[in-house]
Amino acid sequence: MHLPAHLCNTGRPCRQPSVWVQLSLRLNPAIIISYIYSLHRAQGDLGCYTETELRMDRPKLEVYQYRDKELSSNLLLQLNALRREGILTDVLLCSDGQEIPCHRNVLVSSSPYFRAMFCNNFRERHQARIDLKGITSDILGGIVDYVYTGAITITMELVLPLMQAASMLQYPRLFEACSAFLQGQLSPDNCLSMIRLSEILHCASLREKAREMAVRSFSDVAASEDFRELSLPELMCYLEDDRLCAEEEQVFETLLAWIHHDPFSRRGAIHDLFKRVRLRYIHPTYLFQFIANDPLIQSSTLCTEIIESVRRLMFSVSARCPGELGPLWATPRRYTCRETLVVVGGRKNSEQTSREALLYDERTQRWQWLAKLPIRLYRAAYVCIHSILYVLGGLTMGAGESVVSATVYTLSLKTNQWRTAEPMLRPRYAHQSVSFLHFIFVLGGIGPDKRISASVERYNSMFNLWERMAPMPTAVLHPAVAASDQRIYVFGGEDAMQNPVRMIQVYHIARNLWSKLETRTVKNVCAPAVVIEDKIYIIGGYTRRMIAYDTKANKFVKCENMKERRMHHAATVIDNKLYVTGGRYINGHDIIEDSDSFDCYDPKTDVWTSKGTLPYKLFDHGSLPLFCVSKNRTHPDAVNPSHGIRLFVAQEPPEVT
Repeated sequence: MHLPAHLCNTGRPCRQPSVWVQLSLRLNPAIIISYIYSLHRAQGDLGCYTETELRMDRPKLEVYQYRDKELSSNLLLQLNALRREGILTDVLLCSDGQEIPCHRNVLVSSSPYFRAMFCNNFRERHQARIDLKGITSDILGGIVDYVYTGAITITMELVLPLMQAASMLQYPRLFEACSAFLQGQLSPDNCLSMIRLSEILHCASLREKAREMAVRSFSDVAASEDFRELSLPELMCYLEDDRLCAEEEQVFETLLAWIHHDPFSRRGAIHDLFKRVRLRYIHPTYLFQFIANDPLIQSSTLCTEIIESVRRLMFSVSARCPGELGPLWATPRRYTCRETLVVVGGRKNSEQTSREALLYDERTQRWQWLAKLPIRLYRAAYVCIHSILYVLGGLTMGAGESVVSATVYTLSLKTNQWRTAEPMLRPRYAHQSVSFLHFIFVLGGIGPDKRISASVERYNSMFNLWERMAPMPTAVLHPAVAASDQRIYVFGGEDAMQNPVRMIQVYHIARNLWSKLETRTVKNVCAPAVVIEDKIYIIGGYTRRMIAYDTKANKFVKCENMKERRMHHAATVIDNKLYVTGGRYINGHDIIEDSDSFDCYDPKTDVWTSKGTLPYKLFDHGSLPLFCVSKNRTHPDAVNPSHGIRLFVAQEPPEVT
């Protein structure tokens, strides 16, 4: 007989002896193919498969699981066609006088509601006609179509009755589809109504999304009529929410507006509501000039006691937090108030002084441009307090001349605009500044006489007032300065002959007194200092070394070195991590170069990591943490209403003279 043609490459039947049939019945496929190959090789027929192609010594597939992915959907389509033709249907679902033929087994398989109805001892089990009350015929027809096809059209007119019917008939996926549709309609104008609707429908997903909208768009929501109709527990729940996208001044104004909407019945709630305002993060001027003088606050003895406790706490640097105020004062900032890194001023690309101010967005890891400084300043001092950035003094760089300045410029992220504040008592540059409570301290520097100064002055942000303080024991230039535990520490620096000063000078804020301690450990010049918990970190200063001074134990601790010997750089702390930007460094050939590096140090792991680079090389600049209200932004050119910053990838803008 012939071997079938499909077993040969030639397509021609291969002649085989009659014993082939017997062998094919007894031997396994591997033996058969081996036999075929040997036979054809003997005959010289090269048209057959080669031995390599015919070998079957690979592991055999014992079981083959086949799944028809289209069978279930085709089955539903066929069942739906049978339903529409009335074939094999065995129950009628009725509503508004209309009858919809269905298959019981399909209904039972699709819903626990129908399974209980038709599989248990209910009378509907034996009825051919089922009346479903509370569901219109349109909704019922749509649900039946959904059961058979998996598709349904949801509109604003149908979504509520459809959601109720899906809940009653126990179709949870359809219920959540309706919830997703409503979530897509959410806006600040209707989110409070949606929350009430979600509670009626017992829809947790809609409630959570609507509440998220309410806290994220609190400014718009608080102005709505629905907000004024909130109950006291509902309002308190919002004011306590850490996710609330609002500054504390706005929180206070919102609760006042809510009370004034119905003063007769609501004024008694002022104390409970006032305790939800996080007074620690309100600017002192606003707190003591506006909040403290509000008639509603003054009408409440408990509120005035809280105000007085805050006043004593803020006015006295050594005051302890009273009992009732303790938990209120310890309340952390809301999650939406995030610390952001701001880099300002300095010398750019080894050329001229810079007017740029940059903000680093940790979420997008991009630099964003802020408003430019009004004037070029050389070696100004930079500090932040109450989420306001201060630029103090410096050498103004004009055309052909430079003047030592006493001017103070401020920048708020709310407006992204520079303003002038009360000037310092004396002009200076190359000085140091540090903040403590509501005070800003300015130390040393060089005056108009070009001599190193030991003078110290203090700015009271509550009264917009400067005052002279006790001078430093030793005048130094470029020390590392930090404030901790009611003291200001001045580490090292250099004298008028540019010799390193190996000394720690300590200023006791409450007593307005200085003390000093000579130590061989301190030798830093042009190095910043920052505070993390109980340690003051001194970073570089013509060296790779970083050391931490433990203020409690009065000892130094060695930390991981930086990669290069750095100086004239800036450092700050955000979320208990140290960030170092720019500066100058000494390369392997002992040549000083400018840096655009951006590094982070984690004191928990004692490890340095790179965060990328600055948009340009920079030194003698300020690096500060500022708080701003974070909102979700959907467009790269969006403007954040909370601080007026235009967001885009940092590229050098055209120079404005």
